[in-house]
Amino acid sequence: MRIAVPNKGRLHEPTIDLLERAGLHLENGADRKLYADTVDPDVSVLFARAADIPEYVADGAADLGITGLDQVHEARVDDVEELLDLEFGRCRLVLAAPEDGDIEGVADLAGKTVATEFPNVTADFFADTGVSPDIVEVTGATELTPHVEMADAIVDITSTGTTLKMNRLAVVDEVLSSSVRLFGRTDVVDDPKVREVRTALSSVKQAEGKRYLMMNVPEDRLEAVRDVIPGMGGPTVMDVANGGGKVAVHAVVDERDVFETITEVKKAGASDILVTEIERLVE
Repeated sequence: MRIAVPNKGRLHEPTIDLLERAGLHLENGADRKLYADTVDPDVSVLFARAADIPEYVADGAADLGITGLDQVHEARVDDVEELLDLEFGRCRLVLAAPEDGDIEGVADLAGKTVATEFPNVTADFFADTGVSPDIVEVTGATELTPHVEMADAIVDITSTGTTLKMNRLAVVDEVLSSSVRLFGRTDVVDDPKVREVRTALSSVKQAEGKRYLMMNVPEDRLEAVRDVIPGMGGPTVMDVANGGGKVAVHAVVDERDVFETITEVKKAGASDILVTEIERLVE
């Protein structure tokens, strides 16, 4: 089974890191231009341009792909199914126009020109609105086109909005909210190996922002400790060999709750408190 992943750019390193944390260690390294084997003899990684990955999956060159939702929509491929939101590479495709211009809404672009690197996504957006501008495809520096009279507005990616502000552009509307997704060809999504890969990646995402708490608690203080532990379900309680009337309590909690939780469980009678990171969490 082949997984197509970005070969460079802002999505490359986070994707490789995710695969490594999921246990799919790349045996040939991530610097090869075409492919890498993994420790799983049934899984290999194919390196490709982020924009080409949906087509690779649809055509059968790869079974799974990891790339942005914006690229999947732009490719307009059939027989491809989203399997998991990997929750990084977040960005928005927005419709933007000069701050001091007369474009205040989508309707104002009827008969006007819109420049973009995403002509298909842009065409789909305007088709839904019933407005029909002239869409011009560009390959870079999209934000400059209104200032050199190539376009009246643009559709472009933004993460923080800083580039738009620097170029005196204001957001008119949101076209698409995007993040990196795992997707697969529809004829393989039920394959056991595909489900295994999906579970491995999901377990890494589930563990992010979580911590594992372990502590010893006097049996007569157990209910008090239980009452102040947040997290996933109830804590796990285990006997302690030669515990002297104490039990071991384990719980998964959100990282943001760790400081307050430790304070509260100590007040309730817990001791020997240990906090560790969680690499993977399978629900």
